Parts: sequence; C-alpha cells; structure tokens
Amino acid sequence: MAEYKLSVKEREITGKKLKELRASGLIPSVVYGGKEPILTSSEYVATEKVLLKAGYHSPIDLDVAGKKQMAIVKNVHIDPVSRKIINIEFQAISAKDVVEATTPVVIVGFEESEASKIYHFAMTQSIEELDVKAKPADLPNELTLDASALKDVDDKLTIADIKLPEGVTLADKELSPEQVVASLYDPAAEAEKREAEAEEPEIEAADVPADNGEKPAEETEEQKAE
Repeated sequence: MAEYKLSVKEREITGKKLKELRASGLIPSVVYGGKEPILTSSEYVATEKVLLKAGYHSPIDLDVAGKKQMAIVKNVHIDPVSRKIINIEFQAISAKDVVEATTPVVIVGFEESEASKIYHFAMTQSIEELDVKAKPADLPNELTLDASALKDVDDKLTIADIKLPEGVTLADKELSPEQVVASLYDPAAEAEKREAEAEEPEIEAADVPADNGEKPAEETEEQKAE
C-alpha cells in the first residue's frame, strides 16, 4: 500500500472540451500501464497537494472508480503562462515490479563542515536529481549526500559518495562514479576577482603608441568612409 492516495474519476471529455473541465476545477490525466490507457480527472487542490509530496519518486494509490491502482507520476504538464497544472501522466505499477523513478539529491551536513564554519566556502550543486530503480516499497523519497567532512576548496562530492538504500540502484548504468554532484568555491576570492576586473581601465586604440613611440594618427573622415 502506498503512502499517498488520490481519488480520480474516469472521463470521456477530450480535445477542446478539456478547457471547460479545467475551468470547473478538475485536472485531466491519463493512467498508462494497463491494457489500454485510462482517461481520468481529479480535483485540482487535492491533486496538487499529493503531487507536491509524492513528486516523481513515491507511489500513489489511485482510486479509479472504486478500483485501486498503484501508480507513479511520469509527467506533469504546466501551463507556461498561468503556471498551473494542465495535465498529468500516471504510470500504473505493481508492488512486485522494479520501477524507475526520478529522485531528488539532497546535500546534508554542509553547515557543520570546516569548509563552511571555518573557511566560509560556499557550495554549488550540479546534479539535483537522479533516476533510480527499485520495487515501489523500496523507492526512496530522496538520496542524501553527507557534506560534513568537506574542508578544502577543491573538495567535492561525487556519484560514488551517494549511499544507495538497500534494493535501490541507479537507472543509468553508464553514469560515472566520479561525476561531480556538488563542489566548493570561495565567495571572497570570487568577489576580489570581480573587483579587480572592474578596475582594469579600458584601452582605446588611439591611446596605444605606434612602433616609433608616437601616438597613431586619427583617421580622417574620408578614411572612415572607406
């Protein structure tokens, strides 16, 4: 049984009429994975709350017209103007099947590290999420990386530093263990560099001496026209 639950209704409305469906406070959706895709819809506010918690990584128990179906979110379509959800794609799954899900990568412990407390370095995270494979009951809510041991500005966290829970593997087998997930930088040094670059005077061509030490003659209007 999944932690999150959502009631959806089967729908017959399609095409241009979906605009009216959305105006009534419902989100159209599709459940894939069975013999045939099931067209569904659900109440906007309730659906949004479940999606915010479940994301793309946690199973959801869908109640489809009284029938239970475990699923995960495969895609959420957002209106580019209103930023509202306009369509959802669910993937039906079985508790026995190994499924693929997108999982957030969360850095913990950086505030306690010497890099932060003593040297006041900052961190930049280059990988925010990873695809993993596991049975639905084993799918993690997040993958954590411990940054408490970081000290030098050249220190970094890589894929190899991720401790995968039991029963969980990375979906991308070609992903290098050495690929950087997060790295450090010195904000003070970056600020000094920007200040130094800002103070460098711009040199115009007319201010550069010629080979004979004389200032180059300025172009005449006729030469400019050429």
